[in-house]
Amino acid sequence: MAELNTGDGGGGKGGKVRSKKQNSKVDLTAMVDLAFLLITFFMLTTSLSKPQSMDLSLPDKDDDPTKNKDIKVDENRTMTVILGENNKLTYYMGLLASPKVGPKDIAYGKNGIRRELLTQKRAVIQYTGDSKKGIIVIIKPTKKSNYRNLVDILDEMQISGVSTYAIVPEFTPEETKLVDNK
Repeated sequence: MAELNTGDGGGGKGGKVRSKKQNSKVDLTAMVDLAFLLITFFMLTTSLSKPQSMDLSLPDKDDDPTKNKDIKVDENRTMTVILGENNKLTYYMGLLASPKVGPKDIAYGKNGIRRELLTQKRAVIQYTGDSKKGIIVIIKPTKKSNYRNLVDILDEMQISGVSTYAIVPEFTPEETKLVDNK
């Protein structure tokens, strides 16, 4: 770093002779270089936080269970959850034509759908007598529901320990009438 001398301040005429004072400045060029090297080093060696994601396993396209008409699902084990607009949630147990429970409007969260999932899960295990044959939840998002609601209901499945659930975009005519009336 270059310094600029501004003169000796004497003016060239006789008089007192003053000693020249040196300016004591520290050259910080090396410190700036070191700071940039440290910043670069820590940027390259730091691991960035990994995004949180949920494991979602999808069935193979060749093994479509809906094409196999021999598979029957017990309606006493089936719960259907319809995601509506404005964070609305409707559920029923069994078939909509002859539901075991519902259809009822319910809220998200621990006092809403989570409590109902846990209650119905216990009832299904009592009905079947086998903890491996638990509740089956069918999640049906409407076109007016938002992505956050789908993520929230998937979180509720994880929290309540429901292992068998499916996201089905198709609606029966009865369900379409139910959604339109709401």
